[in-house]
Amino acid sequence: MKTSAQGKPGFKTAHAAFSITEVLVAISIVGVLFLSLYGGITSGFAVVNLARENLRANQIVLEKMETIRLYTWDQINSNGFIAPTFTASFYPPLPVGGESTRSNTDSTSPEDSGLIYYGTVAITNAPVAPGYSHHMKLVIVTLTWTNGSVPRQRQMQTLVSEYGMQNYIY
Repeated sequence: MKTSAQGKPGFKTAHAAFSITEVLVAISIVGVLFLSLYGGITSGFAVVNLARENLRANQIVLEKMETIRLYTWDQINSNGFIAPTFTASFYPPLPVGGESTRSNTDSTSPEDSGLIYYGTVAITNAPVAPGYSHHMKLVIVTLTWTNGSVPRQRQMQTLVSEYGMQNYIY
């Protein structure tokens, strides 16, 4: 509908506008969307960090198991040859003379390397039939660490035989 003032010079036409209530609702919806977005990004980084910690823990346990796999039967049975406890850092130390992609200010000492993993190695009698029990040992490697205030743990176990793989390698 046209009024007589519309279209004549000197008069302004009416424009449609949003009410203050509509603006506040729109701002609150956008605010919730941004909070959800940043919450999702933060959660994603936390999940990636946890996955990296778990992967490093698996690498440490596997490395320890592979080392034990190569020991001779006498070394496994000798008291004190295999240390019952060990520590490992999230960032392993660089080999001597090795190139690094980290800056020179990065330290690889256990205090400055971020997360520290604490491990134990237990060698016990194997839970097998009595005829085999004196020829086998059960090796359990356990790794613990703390992520924030949440304690974490990984464990791997294997059986080692007197006539096992180490006899074929050496």
